[in-house]
Amino acid sequence: MSKPQILIVEDDLDLQEMLSAYFRVQNYDVLTAAWGEEAVNIGRDNPVSLIVLDIRLPDIDGYEVCRRLRTQRQTKDVPIIFLTEKRDRVDKLQGLELGVVDYITKPFDIQELRLRVRNAINRASRHPMLNPVTDLPEGSMVMERLDALAQDTATAWALLLLQISSLSEFRERYGFVAADDVLRAVTLMIRNAVREFGSPNDFIGHLENEDFLIITRQESVPHIRERISARIRQSREYFYPLRDRDKARQAMEENHLQLASAVLDATAGPFENGEAIKEKLLSALEVE
Repeated sequence: MSKPQILIVEDDLDLQEMLSAYFRVQNYDVLTAAWGEEAVNIGRDNPVSLIVLDIRLPDIDGYEVCRRLRTQRQTKDVPIIFLTEKRDRVDKLQGLELGVVDYITKPFDIQELRLRVRNAINRASRHPMLNPVTDLPEGSMVMERLDALAQDTATAWALLLLQISSLSEFRERYGFVAADDVLRAVTLMIRNAVREFGSPNDFIGHLENEDFLIITRQESVPHIRERISARIRQSREYFYPLRDRDKARQAMEENHLQLASAVLDATAGPFENGEAIKEKLLSALEVE
């Protein structure tokens, strides 16, 4: 089996060399570029599994590089991780709109970058697509379910969308491991609630990377939502490291790690397709 091949686009040559040497030791084939135009050409001519892309480059910025990569057949679906000194929310949103799968700021932990690279490659290569943290379906598998619901006029289906507010801020403060533990804990709560109040045919997946989607029956939604909400209220303090439990209480007063939810059912239709259902559901998301 061939090694995954990654492209590192970084104009700091010392950092580029360090990353290249590190990932080769981790059993990756590595290509490098210091210029945006060079990166676009390398991506076009080589079968890369993932691209680590610095935003600040000497010729064109990482956003423009990303746009061009997304227009090329060879790289339109390749996972891209932004590597940058920028921390503003607007910068992150701009990258996410371009299809960037992850975003890591300098200075960074090399072990964290390694795990993010591994997870992104695994996520891209798994069929059906499963989230590497929660092991729940996401992407095209979820959209196929929504497309089927859009055509289903006979079933009293309902959707429950759940999200943990301020999780990105929690991740920046305590690290991706602690944030992933929150996602796994919430996944367990959701599975238990659906098992107790749902039916064997219910579906749990991700509408977005960190949004949980439950497809169930209309009568089950209030019970499932209340059980999950209660469990999160009871557990929020314990999501935080032991040393920060006092700060956790203050964070909870500021509505950090609070549950946001939205409900949509078949009576809100008709829907043209799954994308219409998704847009309607996301627009209804509110913090409880």
